[in-house]
Order: sequence, then structure tokens, then C-alpha cells
Amino acid sequence: MKLPLPLATAGAKLLTTIDPEQAHRLTIRALKAGLQPAVTPVTDKRLAIRVAGIDFPNPLGLAAGFDKNAEVPDAVLALGFGFVEVGAVTPQPQPGNDRPRVFRLKDNNAVINRYGFNNDGLALIARRLQDRKRRGGIVGINLGANKTTEDKAADYVAGLKALEPHVDFATVNISSPNTPGLRTLQGRVPLEDLLARVLSARTGTLPVFLKIAPDLTDEDKADIAAVAKTSGIDGLIVSNTTITRPDGLDPELATEAGGLSGEPLFALSTAVLKDFAVALGGAVPLIGVGGVSSAKDAYAKILAGASLVQLYTAMVYEGPGLPTQILRGLVDYLQADGFISVEDAVGKGL
Repeated sequence: MKLPLPLATAGAKLLTTIDPEQAHRLTIRALKAGLQPAVTPVTDKRLAIRVAGIDFPNPLGLAAGFDKNAEVPDAVLALGFGFVEVGAVTPQPQPGNDRPRVFRLKDNNAVINRYGFNNDGLALIARRLQDRKRRGGIVGINLGANKTTEDKAADYVAGLKALEPHVDFATVNISSPNTPGLRTLQGRVPLEDLLARVLSARTGTLPVFLKIAPDLTDEDKADIAAVAKTSGIDGLIVSNTTITRPDGLDPELATEAGGLSGEPLFALSTAVLKDFAVALGGAVPLIGVGGVSSAKDAYAKILAGASLVQLYTAMVYEGPGLPTQILRGLVDYLQADGFISVEDAVGKGL
């Protein structure tokens, strides 16, 4: 059933008045039931781009965290996204952290979450993706590790082996702040070991991306850039949520533990993106994520070196019409600056 976009947008805004985790589940259930916003896709050829051997119809994707359990990837693609990343998935199902674990900072257009990789587990998510039968559209999987696993690299290898036949790319997520010890994998030695094990587990040429945190020292960035150049990964996603708390956040919620996403993350994540664009010099494609809520934001990420852009939190506040709104705006920006394609604009702001 197609819902008029104004009605769907009003419904999305209404959901921001109830518990955020409940609102999330209601949204997934509505999409599973076929309650689909009536969206006219943006098909301008100037938005098409080839990254890591994949032909993306446009550079805008939905980041991991929304469709955690691969329940509605095709419904998400129908909103106009060029790709969707589902997950994160861990080998064993896990409930995540105790509730409440997600908080809206409405005045900041932001969210703090400490979900902790809650998901249905590898077996069920693999079955859902297999049943999808690769019906079209680009779908990737975000790989995580179980909270209690000691050899976390083994969890990523297990995820890749099980899901390689059913997705278009896989993301090694070592940057969630909500799983103890996970971010330590960003150190040079453990990162080299992790990526070597994951990449050697591939039976084909499935693109593998690495998702990193924004909370990095200069030494961290240098180490990650060096490993990215030599490991053979196909892309770097910059960045996950931040554990920092910029000035101006709702004081009643800013002290909540977890990762901050949304508009307050934009400046930090974009600065880190630029650092990696300079350090890598085009050797590894970049995917920019963090605080994107408009065409202006998405274009800024592209000018800063991102070939692809992802968002999630802004959908909470802006509703299902946001993807097409951003893509139409991107076309306008490209035309105004004289670029014949989005690829031509990548990194031109450095």
C-alpha cells in the first residue's frame, strides 16, 4: 500500500513523540506490512558512480543500524537510496544492552544510543538475505562481534563466510563504542591481523569496507591509513558515532553513555574524513557518514573526499522524503559547480 508522502512524513514526525526504540520497531513493522511511502525515485545519470567494482545508481545510502535484522532492505531501497547497509550482525543472537538505551536530543537533531549490537544472529539474518534472492538494488552487511567473544576477529570471519553469497559488500565494524574492547581493534597490529583474516576468508571478490570511529588521535589516523593502503580493503567508512559531547547538547541527556549521532557529529566526522582523504590520496575509496541531514551536508562530504555518503539519524527527524530531497539537491549543486557527474566532484574541496 502506497502512502502519500505528506501523510507518511506526518506519521514519521508523530513517532518522535513516543519511546524511540518502540518507534523504530513500529517503523520496521509498517514497512514489512507494505505501508510504503509514495516516493518518486531520482534517476539522474549524473548521480551514478562506480565504487569498489559496484555500480551505484546514486551515492546516498542508509547506514547500518536501521534495518538491524535485514527485515526490510527492499522497502528501504524504494525510498530512493542508492544502497542500504543492514546489520550489524553477530554470529550469535544477542539482546544488547539494558533499556533504555536510545535517547533523542530533539533540539540538536541528534541521538545517543548504546544498543550494543542487538540482533537476531547470523543464521536467521543469513536466511533472510538468502530468501531475498538478490532481487536488485545494492545491499551490504555490517559485521560485528559478540560481546563475550574473546577472539573477535573470528566473529567477523564467520559473518563474512556465511553472508558473502547474499550481499554486495561487507563492512567490518570495529568502531561501535557500545561493545567493550571493540575499538581497540583499530590499533595497527590488531587491525592488520583482523583484516588479513577477514580478507583471506573471501572465496570471491566481495568488496570489504572498514568502518572507523571519529574519536582518533593523529597517530591512530596514521596507523589506520597505513593499514588501509596495504591490507587490500575496498573502502573506508568515516565515521561511526562519537563518545565526545560537543557544547550545546541537551544537558539532561548529554551525560548518557553511548554514541552520539546526528547534526552535532557532522563537523567532527567531516574533519576526520578530510584527514583520511589527504592521507590516502585516492588509494582507497571513502564513504562519508555522520550528521548528514541535507543536500548541502552530503555535497560537503563529497567535496571532502567521499565517493559515497550515508545517513540514518536525520531520517528520524525529517521522514521518508529526505533521500529524494537530498538527491535532487545534489543534482543542483553539481550543475551549479559545473560538474558533469558526482564522481567529478569527489575531493574537489580539499
